[in-house]
Amino acid sequence: MSEPRPASDPRGTAPGPRRRKPAPLLFEPPEAVSDPEHFFDLDAIDDPRRLLGRATELALAFQAAADRATEFQAMAAAQLADPKRFDRLPMAVLAERAGWSEDYAQKMVEFGRGLMRDGGTHLGDGD
Repeated sequence: MSEPRPASDPRGTAPGPRRRKPAPLLFEPPEAVSDPEHFFDLDAIDDPRRLLGRATELALAFQAAADRATEFQAMAAAQLADPKRFDRLPMAVLAERAGWSEDYAQKMVEFGRGLMRDGGTHLGDGD
């Protein structure tokens, strides 16, 4: 698995201006999901310029969503491994639950602690 990275720096490079705003992620209708040729109406776009634009928007949106989800994974991992919690999880258990190696789980915990320390979103107690 790759190393955890903040969402603002998905490729490990200095943050720079993005050319396009990510497209909103919308759920596809169930009948579209069952059709393997259908993917967010990309199959219906005949103009290659429009197709490239829409496919790029979707790629950016999925990348941004994946980065944000990784940040929430890291913050949850940090909270679950917090030594102050009476029900904290050992690193091996945390790694198993998330499908990570123990080394990666440790890095995610450290990443999550950094996010929370730097003002990242704090997950609610009921989540």
